[in-house]
Amino acid sequence: MAFQTTTPPGSAGSGWLNRNVIGMAVTSLCADACYEMVTAVLPGFLATIGVAATALGWIEGAADALSSFVKLGIGWYSDRIGCRKKIVTAGYLLAGTSLSLFALAASWPLVLLGRVVAWLGRGARGPLRDAMLSESVNPQAVGKAFGLHRAGDTLGAVIGPLIGVGLLSVLPAASPSEPFRTIFVISLMPGLSAAAVFWATVKELGAPGRRKLGFFASFQNLPRGYTRLLRGVGLFGLGDFSHTLLILAAGNLLAPHYGVVRAAQIAALLYAFRNLLYAGFSFPIGALGDRTQKKGLLAAGYFLGAMTAVGAALLFAFQLRSIPILAALFAAAGIYIAAEDALEGAITADFVPREARGAAYGLLGAVNGVGDLAASALVGTVWTAVSPAAAFSCAGLLMLSGAALLAATRPGADACPDNPQNEAISG
Repeated sequence: MAFQTTTPPGSAGSGWLNRNVIGMAVTSLCADACYEMVTAVLPGFLATIGVAATALGWIEGAADALSSFVKLGIGWYSDRIGCRKKIVTAGYLLAGTSLSLFALAASWPLVLLGRVVAWLGRGARGPLRDAMLSESVNPQAVGKAFGLHRAGDTLGAVIGPLIGVGLLSVLPAASPSEPFRTIFVISLMPGLSAAAVFWATVKELGAPGRRKLGFFASFQNLPRGYTRLLRGVGLFGLGDFSHTLLILAAGNLLAPHYGVVRAAQIAALLYAFRNLLYAGFSFPIGALGDRTQKKGLLAAGYFLGAMTAVGAALLFAFQLRSIPILAALFAAAGIYIAAEDALEGAITADFVPREARGAAYGLLGAVNGVGDLAASALVGTVWTAVSPAAAFSCAGLLMLSGAALLAATRPGADACPDNPQNEAISG
């Protein structure tokens, strides 16, 4: 099926740095401050209530997998009705409130419930927000828009862990888990702010609804070049474990020397450092993607991700407890995630016309979500059954294979004809 495309209106303001782009960046800042505040201290909390690495891996993976099915359905539905803003706002609201359930947890089931509900909200909002973002700018600036959005998103991911660590240092602790529970309740403030900011600032540009569009047809009609690229994305994702496990790794390595609570604080600060580099590199990588071949740049980012997993394996194999070496590992993690998040969304806009982007971003999210389930479950299970070194080695091998497959893929010339960068992405 040949799509008829038009240049995105970008009518939410003048130029690419318009009201929608800024509003979505601020929204994501608030949302990630909520999520990362919780994520940074969650491994320490789970240690206080006796939850093992296997459970953490399955909790992360199961939540990601369930959200993937939501992404598929909600992406198709938004293309069908031509309306996205209300669904995105509801997704932010759901995700911003559910993590506070951790405050009531005595073991892993309530943590799983809170994570799953929050990720259902993230699954509903993510593809539609990315579609709205891609519609808000001209094609030649989509990399900048995604890069700035990820920078705002990750600035929140820097602020959140710092707040979490600060609160962990000053909150009273009648029991080891009490300060963690208080942090989970406080996370409601930025979580609710995210939904409010999105509703107040982002304008629904609208796309023509395709009410006769069938669910399976919406994915079958996506450009073949795009679906070929997703093979490399999916293979890489099978090893792309949740970085909550990287925090857990740092905490486990440092705990014998610093104690559990202090090790948790250092691990959270390392994660904040990772997020600082994530924020700092997102816009430059996105802008560079507008001027060069995004596929090659993304493959390089994937390769750095594989080296991050291999580095984590070596830390455990040689029992290295050096904070500078851990900081270098977290730095590499931040840079490769910046490339992954800025470029995957931008490549989608290169290939897919705006009336089909809900389905396209839903499919991308689903591929990543299934990969997250497999990767987090793999690392958590092998960590417990064999060793952390073996777990991260398996992840690194899969990530390296995905990087090689993406680099070798020739997507063809069936990208959006209105994008001036398509001459670069067809090779």
